[in-house]
Amino acid sequence: MRVLVVEDEPGIGRHLEEALTDAGYVVDRAADGEEAHFLGDTEPYDAVVLDLGLPKRDGLSILRAWRAAGRNFPVLILTARGSWREKVEGIDAGADDYLAKPFATEELLARLRALLRRASGHASPILRSGAIELDTRTARVTLNGAPVTLTALEYRILAYLMHRPGQIVSQSELTEHVYAQDFDRDSNTIEVLIGRLRKKLGREAISTVRGLGYRLSAPA
Repeated sequence: MRVLVVEDEPGIGRHLEEALTDAGYVVDRAADGEEAHFLGDTEPYDAVVLDLGLPKRDGLSILRAWRAAGRNFPVLILTARGSWREKVEGIDAGADDYLAKPFATEELLARLRALLRRASGHASPILRSGAIELDTRTARVTLNGAPVTLTALEYRILAYLMHRPGQIVSQSELTEHVYAQDFDRDSNTIEVLIGRLRKKLGREAISTVRGLGYRLSAPA
């Protein structure tokens, strides 16, 4: 899952990037409003963490512009503690949730997981497909109850597919959502990673839809 972090304070931005990366997300960062608006307009993010007080362009105007352009990814806004007006304006502008500064990293991660689950129609933090279970809180994957060890990229691909059960996901879509913006993307690597996942989870776990992409296959 790919997340954009928009935060102009370098220390907070680095901390969020590290925490989200450790939690299994692909993270891009923007330090000002103009860069944030451009990235949100051109890159396919699964969610955005958006500070409202930004140089060059404020967070609320960016959010309104994204929503007006039909960009419907979940947005978690960061506000000053006690600023109820900012919270109300943020929700009215199209934000899905808010968190007041200073915040606990664990709470931000929990709220982000909840937003991603709701966006894909899941109520539980544990995603299931047949005998496969993925706990979004711990990034732990099991098969028939036994733990499965995955690399970071394997986990990202599986998590993306499990958030979209039954849907066909193209190779290019997977490439866009498991690599950061500045990463040298190679779509051929996706085929290799899918092959590794099949070896670990069973060949029938992920089916190939010829000419279209891949689909997570839960046995009846």
